[in-house]
Amino acid sequence: MGPLISCDDQPVTSSPQPPTEPTDPAGHAGHAHAGHEAPSGHAHSHSHGPAAPVSKHLRKVIAAVLIPFATAVLVGLVVLWPGGAPGHERTGVGFDRQTQQGQVVSLARVDCKSVNASQVPSTGDTSTPTGREAQAAETGECKKATVEVTTGPDKGRTFVEIVQPGAPRQLADGQEVVVAYAPDAPRDLQYSVIDVNRKFPMAVLAGIFAVAVVLVGRMRGLFALIALVISFGVLTLFILPAILQGSNPLVVAIVGASAIMLIGLYMCHGLTARTSVAVLGTLVSLLLIGLLGSVFIDWAFLSGNTDDNTGLIHGLYPDIDMSGLLLAGVIIGSLGVLDDVTVTQTSAVWELHQADPSMGPRGIYRAAIRIGRDHIASVVNTLVLAYAGAALPLLLLFSIANSSMGSVANSELVAAEIVRTLVGSIGLVASVPVTTALAALVVSADRPGSPAAGPTPGPGRGGRGRRRKR
Repeated sequence: MGPLISCDDQPVTSSPQPPTEPTDPAGHAGHAHAGHEAPSGHAHSHSHGPAAPVSKHLRKVIAAVLIPFATAVLVGLVVLWPGGAPGHERTGVGFDRQTQQGQVVSLARVDCKSVNASQVPSTGDTSTPTGREAQAAETGECKKATVEVTTGPDKGRTFVEIVQPGAPRQLADGQEVVVAYAPDAPRDLQYSVIDVNRKFPMAVLAGIFAVAVVLVGRMRGLFALIALVISFGVLTLFILPAILQGSNPLVVAIVGASAIMLIGLYMCHGLTARTSVAVLGTLVSLLLIGLLGSVFIDWAFLSGNTDDNTGLIHGLYPDIDMSGLLLAGVIIGSLGVLDDVTVTQTSAVWELHQADPSMGPRGIYRAAIRIGRDHIASVVNTLVLAYAGAALPLLLLFSIANSSMGSVANSELVAAEIVRTLVGSIGLVASVPVTTALAALVVSADRPGSPAAGPTPGPGRGGRGRRRKR
């Protein structure tokens, strides 16, 4: 019996011991099933599909909690839904530039001095980076690229780009590039190359990813990709424009993250009690992350305006709460890992219950929490290393400056990442016992002998008796 693969590709090992009670095949109606069905009366625990359904009473209890929550999320989406990102006059700074596509149509090697490539007069001193660059720009060999604009109203227009020998971005003949357009500049200087066009290799990589997910995950993998597209749709069509229109970033992030959570989890794992418990565990953890993030962002006086990009956003839209934007990023960034942890824990609890239906909630909790501790250790380490890897150039700068760890951690740029990492990690750690406890209570309170699950032949409930009809 193989591992259970969820849509976030987390294996949950199923116990080889079959349940002591046969499963009524009618109980599988309305549940997602990625594998084959067991024949009637055959006691077999599938590693591909959900566990046996819970009783009708428990389904009503779970629905009584989740339906109002889902309704509140839907109302929030309707109320906060933006009409699109507000327009503004282009500043020509950073990403706020008019861009078009272009292509290098010819490339010639020229003497740098003949094209006056040096912006800084060379003093002959090569002991500094500036001096070495100026020397190379005067004595080295440059590239003279003729670039043709291939999109926009000036399609077919050409301009010249000089590439110095020490430039980090070198051009090749026939290469597709991204060009910036500055309408207020002199005609010869209106266009310039700002980047290379990477759309094709990125599209190929995305295609390989999609094929790999579908080949391994099959229908679950396909639903995972659909959920991923919907998540990006909520992010780009709701969360970002709503924040730009001036809505509270924290409220927008909570509503948007909740919508992503509900759609993604139920689409990947089916409309089952097990998925509903994972949703509840994720919701509790998100609320904890929001509370801790709000307290420590205010306490540490983190403004959220830490680099050129956030400074540009604040300059264009001064009404945006930048500290609230930082908190929204913490919540959204933690959601994906939270889904992984809560789904894994609920799956572990259900599999343990199927392996030994006589085990009580305390026994199930103790067994499942041991699985959760291993998951915590790996996930927290992964989260910290992911943030460290993203901030590696910044950490190198601090290392070059011989700054102490205290001064590095005290700078707002690093302190914001520390708060983001630690608050998210606390939410992850808390999600394990919370979700495990909820799942253990739900699965233990269920009785397969209830009217919703059909009659159960023979003893097998450890003398606990039959649940009375409600």
